[in-house]
Amino acid sequence: MPQYTPPLRDMQFVLHEVLDAVGQLQVCPPHAELDVETFNAVLEEAGRFAAEVVFPLNVSGDTEGCTLDRATHEVSAPKGFKEAYAQYVDGGWPALACDPEHGGQGLPIVLNQCLYEMLNSANQSWTMYPGLSHGAYDALHAHGSPAQKALYLPKLTSGEWTGTMCLTEPHCGTDLGLLRTKAEPQGDGTYRITGEKIFISAGEHDLAANIVHLVLARLPDAPSGSKGISLFVVPKYLVNADGSLGTRNGIHCGGLEHKMGIHGNATCQMVLEGAIGTLVGEPNKGLQAMFVMMNAARLGVGNQSLGLTEVAFQNALAYARERIQMRSLTGPKAADKPADPIIVHPDVRRMLLTAKAYAEGARALLCFCAVLSDKELHHPDEKVRRDSAELLALLTPIAKAFVTDNGFAATNECMQVFGGHGYIKEWGMEQFVRDARINMIYEGTNTVQSLDLLGRKVLGNNGATLKKFARLVAALVETEGANEKMAEFIHPLAELGEKMTKFTTEIGMKALQNPDEAGAAAVPYLRVAGHLVYGYFFALMASVALKKIAAGSTDPFYTAKLQTARFYFARLFPETAMLMRAARAGSAVLMDTDAALA
Repeated sequence: MPQYTPPLRDMQFVLHEVLDAVGQLQVCPPHAELDVETFNAVLEEAGRFAAEVVFPLNVSGDTEGCTLDRATHEVSAPKGFKEAYAQYVDGGWPALACDPEHGGQGLPIVLNQCLYEMLNSANQSWTMYPGLSHGAYDALHAHGSPAQKALYLPKLTSGEWTGTMCLTEPHCGTDLGLLRTKAEPQGDGTYRITGEKIFISAGEHDLAANIVHLVLARLPDAPSGSKGISLFVVPKYLVNADGSLGTRNGIHCGGLEHKMGIHGNATCQMVLEGAIGTLVGEPNKGLQAMFVMMNAARLGVGNQSLGLTEVAFQNALAYARERIQMRSLTGPKAADKPADPIIVHPDVRRMLLTAKAYAEGARALLCFCAVLSDKELHHPDEKVRRDSAELLALLTPIAKAFVTDNGFAATNECMQVFGGHGYIKEWGMEQFVRDARINMIYEGTNTVQSLDLLGRKVLGNNGATLKKFARLVAALVETEGANEKMAEFIHPLAELGEKMTKFTTEIGMKALQNPDEAGAAAVPYLRVAGHLVYGYFFALMASVALKKIAAGSTDPFYTAKLQTARFYFARLFPETAMLMRAARAGSAVLMDTDAALA
């Protein structure tokens, strides 16, 4: 059976020693009283809940799956899920980062980010039930009417109700401009909504008393395409004016998707038959409102892969220390045993270090993104709020695509460490691989994220936002450039930073002549950008570790951090050279292939 220990030490290192999250956020009025002790106390309790309550349900939930009663359209989650959710609500965890105006605790988003990393390590399927509620909360908080906020936000904050987002349809995929779901106005401020939605995570379940669906649909006079989409809030049970539950609404689960992974989460086909809903925001501007939820979900999906990478690494490391097989190439290391532990073999260490590096890089990036979110919302300086929002927009597709690509690669490597046992269910590793695979697909496939990064976030403003991140890199290079002990980290980072400008300009110029050039280059471009970002954080972490060691620390944690950073720059970072060459190969080798694909 797999095991899990919350990585509290590394979280505290990133939050307090690398990012100074508390210091950055204390200037924000809602977080003026924040302190490190509070952060650490919450992290410890969160880790205990994840490891002791949620993690034991991961394997059983995967084995059992969800059950649909076709007569009543009700879905039952796996055994223990409902009880664990009740403990989650009783502990006040749903309210952690929510607005005190609606019953929330008002703690920073970055703390909630760490809670959810641990929950995702413990059980991604279970975590998706409360996780989507945060996106629904954010969308309604940003765009809901006062009446909608009063009706829904307190219950979403407390966790009494959960939320979903109902976007795509069988014929749509990512192209939401094709959706057909209709919303007919009733003359009393409500709408009758009819259509079918698919791939709705946590769309129906028995964990909470009500489910608040955010549904994209078209008004009768809506223009075609994405400019004619409106957003509606459609509860499973209608809500009376006093907040009590009324009659069952006309939205139900028509079927459960039979999936490769995340078996414990109910991924639903949702049918709307004249369901009653109310408009969120302005008519025909539903995508703008929904993007609040979608962007939060994209960061959340990156966090799912971070969680899986961490738990897969922990189990692979424990196995490699114990499993004996063959002798070390340099002679026996365990002379008292018939063979050596496999951790002595170079390639086993490569696989383990790949997962470790990808986990630590992702943790730094996602915590940084969460701090940006907090500053965007609450910093007193308007320019800081604006800059934080812009930088977060740039990093979001990287946080979604780069982290999930790496997460799938890392879980595969960790399964490989187990050899044949990794392919056997009882060890738990094959579940981590299956669960990790969905993260590359949903909330916008990673190719879509790559197109978003290159087309909108970089070329869309002539690289202005990319230059803002480049200035962070340049500042670190300037500070540490003369430090010989930092040379192995700073030199490759500085070199890629310089190449990135020319690389981006070259792709942009080719795309002006032929848009397919952007499509052909986007995926390798995002990975290059991802390595630039990870490289920055690994250099930053190495700098902190070296300073701690120079100050007299003998904590092996800092030595381990340096060794991981060295591995990353030596064995993973060089991928950028191949990626840039592939991106520069152009679109012809992809598009001039009619005969090959006939």
